[in-house]
Amino acid sequence: MLAGEGEALTRKAVELALAGDPAALRLCLERIVGPYRERAVEFTMPPIRNAAGLAGAMAAVAGAAAQGAVTPREAMQFGHVIEAYVRAVEATEFERRLRALEAADVQPA
Repeated sequence: MLAGEGEALTRKAVELALAGDPAALRLCLERIVGPYRERAVEFTMPPIRNAAGLAGAMAAVAGAAAQGAVTPREAMQFGHVIEAYVRAVEATEFERRLRALEAADVQPA
């Protein structure tokens, strides 16, 4: 039934989209613009071995964003990775201090 009608249907969809029909507009744009896929980023974050390495990592991310090597969104995502590392360092340090206090509390005075 639709054989040979592809061109006419496409033209009609375009006409409806240009006239402001939201469904036709969405249909046409989905065919024109592909789905968003993240790109592979050519950026090597400096190693973070301790809390002192955090400032260097953030400086490298900010520098890469300023030079256009990464987008602001990508820089923000790297920042989230660094934030997670900070939380892990803080949790580890808190646990270490708590164990030290508990051990000192158990020792006879």
